[in-house]
Amino acid sequence: MSTRALFGAIEAGGTKFVCAAGYGPLEIAQQWRVLIPTSTPATTLAAVVEFFEHVRERVGPLAGIGVAAFGPLDIDRRSRTWGSILNTPKPGWSDVSLVAPLARFECPVGLDTDVNAAALAETRFGAGTDVDSLVYVTVGTGIGGGAVVAGRTVSGMLHPEMGHIRVRRHGGDGDFPGTCPFHGDCLEGLASGPAIRARWGEKLAALPDAHPGIEIIGDYLGQLAATVMLLLSTRRIVFGGGVMSERLLPYIRRAAERELAGYLPVAARAGGFDRLIVAPALGEHAGIAGAMVLAAG
Repeated sequence: MSTRALFGAIEAGGTKFVCAAGYGPLEIAQQWRVLIPTSTPATTLAAVVEFFEHVRERVGPLAGIGVAAFGPLDIDRRSRTWGSILNTPKPGWSDVSLVAPLARFECPVGLDTDVNAAALAETRFGAGTDVDSLVYVTVGTGIGGGAVVAGRTVSGMLHPEMGHIRVRRHGGDGDFPGTCPFHGDCLEGLASGPAIRARWGEKLAALPDAHPGIEIIGDYLGQLAATVMLLLSTRRIVFGGGVMSERLLPYIRRAAERELAGYLPVAARAGGFDRLIVAPALGEHAGIAGAMVLAAG
């Protein structure tokens, strides 16, 4: 049995939970990793506990567990509902505690949103190692954004909810009402995976290159990027998640440049929009690597 500290990590998403164990963010052993479909809270969290019980039996006790979860999420340790999902569009998951089932492992638990964790990982090991501020945006079942400034994630009353900002409707988007149950046509209601499928009957990846939907989604995400720049003046914005692809990035960059209209010195300070708006260097592993960062403290 190894004498090194073993950590657990959970990336809790609306579609799947990724659970892993290892000795650090870049040392996650494949045999200690599992994908669990997100179903009911009871079924999903029971499978999470079963995985870590198996790890503990085979390898040894955990020194810490990091949880990087979809939101909205109570990340205030002073709150009586710390570690709970708040009022989420995900059916059945509102008011569910993600940390209570982990008490049996008798180790510290680190907690943050999945996008904040991904932003941490990309800052330390990926696309942001050369900058002091970074925003990570995930575009998938939902849309969320996490920000790191001077090595720390940004939070306040809650955590940033970038997916629920209002954006200007694209002229080619017609009268689509949006899919967000709270706001209708907020950014998530217009540009998330479910919104794309509701509008065009396919995933974005299945649409041909000439399909107008690619420009429309790129425009909405470009508006988000411009808003982030104006609010946080971050030096890099990373776009990841299941909806994203390399072919979407040029549309996002062009839309952000059009929105900013030369107001910010992006060319001089960020090296241009190709360096400002980028894909994740850690690919789909940013979230679980960030959860491991949270586990290690």
